[in-house]
Amino acid sequence: MTTTTTRPTTTRPMTTTRPTTARSAAVLAPSARAAAGVAPTVPGRTTAPAPAFRGLAYDAFDALATAEFWAAVLRAEVAPGGSALHAELLDGSATGLPRLVFRQVTEGRELRTPVHLQLTTGDLDGEVRRLQALGARRLGGLTDGGRRSVTLADPEGNAFDLVAA
Repeated sequence: MTTTTTRPTTTRPMTTTRPTTARSAAVLAPSARAAAGVAPTVPGRTTAPAPAFRGLAYDAFDALATAEFWAAVLRAEVAPGGSALHAELLDGSATGLPRLVFRQVTEGRELRTPVHLQLTTGDLDGEVRRLQALGARRLGGLTDGGRRSVTLADPEGNAFDLVAA
């Protein structure tokens, strides 16, 4: 089931000589508020506690198979009770891993998120070979300022980077 959240928007007449887009209107909104005498808002400054980063939720067609792949990649373990619907890696806080939760999606994933995992290794070539043996597919490589990285895809086609330490 896909849930779409929309925000109500308001439009105000703006005097400008060039066409405005939603993005340019959002950029101009603070100055428009200042001109109207409204106090500026500061994102993130409230009296409520800030949300804490808990981990990453990972959409998968087969949650358990995907969790098993990532457990092998990260040399972690899948928590007991995993299924094709939902699986998690064991708490990785002692090893520095964020909480990784895998949940089944039944609809196609037409829009991919550009966010993906970035892993580092002291043996880039050897680790690429190991991950390919686990089912990863090489998408490309890059050398930037002497630092090498390889972009791979997991068995479900989700990209991640492996960067030489």
